[in-house]
Amino acid sequence: MQSAFVTRWSLKDATDTSPEIAPDERLPFGKTIVLGVQHVVAMFGSTALAPIIMGFDPNTAIFFSGIGTLLFFVITGGRLPSYLGSSFAFIAVVIAATGYAGSGPNPNIPVALGGIVAAGTVYAIIGAIVHVSGTAWVEKLMPPVLTGAIVAAIGLNLAGVAVKGVSTSGFDTLIGLVTVLAVALIAVHAPGMARRLPVLIGAICGYLLYLICTNGFGLGKPIDFSAVAAAPLLGLPHFTSPIFTASAIGLIAPVAIVLVAENLGHVKAISAMTARDFDPLLGRAFLADGLATIMAGFGGGTGVTTYAENMGVMAVTRVFSTLVFVVAGCVALLLGFSPKFGALILTLPGPVIGGLALVVFGLIAATAGRIWVENRVDFSDARNLITVAVALTAGAGDLTVKIGGFALGGIGTATFGAIILYHLLRRTSDRPPPILVADSAVRR
Repeated sequence: MQSAFVTRWSLKDATDTSPEIAPDERLPFGKTIVLGVQHVVAMFGSTALAPIIMGFDPNTAIFFSGIGTLLFFVITGGRLPSYLGSSFAFIAVVIAATGYAGSGPNPNIPVALGGIVAAGTVYAIIGAIVHVSGTAWVEKLMPPVLTGAIVAAIGLNLAGVAVKGVSTSGFDTLIGLVTVLAVALIAVHAPGMARRLPVLIGAICGYLLYLICTNGFGLGKPIDFSAVAAAPLLGLPHFTSPIFTASAIGLIAPVAIVLVAENLGHVKAISAMTARDFDPLLGRAFLADGLATIMAGFGGGTGVTTYAENMGVMAVTRVFSTLVFVVAGCVALLLGFSPKFGALILTLPGPVIGGLALVVFGLIAATAGRIWVENRVDFSDARNLITVAVALTAGAGDLTVKIGGFALGGIGTATFGAIILYHLLRRTSDRPPPILVADSAVRR
């Protein structure tokens, strides 16, 4: 780490003997641009999918994805490599808060935006506290057993949304399952970097199959390209102002705790890959994510978070230069200024989205298992077992707790319930022994 607020980058080209590019190193200009575009492509599948599922404008979401990435770069002083995209943690609570039917534009987006701003505010406050006080209390508050339980609860809570998307008809179910199969085959058997883009390529495969079956053979509702033809190539994103309601804030704001858990895992993973200690930047990272989410909420975008796909690309390329993410953020901004591009995204058929959701939401839940295994969580301990069991059931069953005018949805209930229950079940033997001053004095 350097003492200056913003790091300095030394020029380095990858060679066979030294293939890794560190965060404070940079590649030649041309290679940096190509790698930045690659990161946008890798994040695009999820960044576009999340707003579509919530009924948001994907163009606006991608625009704020670029804004958030650049803001993260500035606040972390260019030291921590990261791309910010639409967070899936908001999907269930946004759908619940707005009563979204699951297709087309969401008419109650302003209500959801108020909750997203509140979540970003809580997240930014946590970031400021961590920056001042250090990270030890965060890891103590949310050890791996809790982090895994929260992540699993998110995936299970979203399962119903995914199933609904492929259950409208037998044809839709077939398209959804073929999309799932395409994603799986690409993830397992595709060569090179294609294996890192299963969601994007799987979406293309499902889209083409649906297009052939419906527009070509009339087996279902055809895709209407009239909006794509009418949309201008260039134009401003569709900005929307938030409306603040107590019910939406109570439902969506607790997602901040989930985002803390996500970002904590991201920073730890990058630290492991680069063999560098990024813990001193954790507060800045939380603050950056929170401010980016606030900005998105005030303009019509979805809440943002660091991306797992981003880590996968870095793991493969071994290029961690933070300047790559400046390029990625700028490319995302440019895409946000193309209404024709956004209109094309909105033609993505419902069953294809549902098939992608089956995979993505399942992967979110499955990630919990990896967290538990890698951290050797002991499930023979009744405290761990009961905490996880209650959290998973509350999340999967979408347990809603109403307190006055506030309503805490399944994800929020699972998150706060797991944290409270885990610490209530703390045994006396888990606590450090008290320091007996008199006894210590006698021994001395």
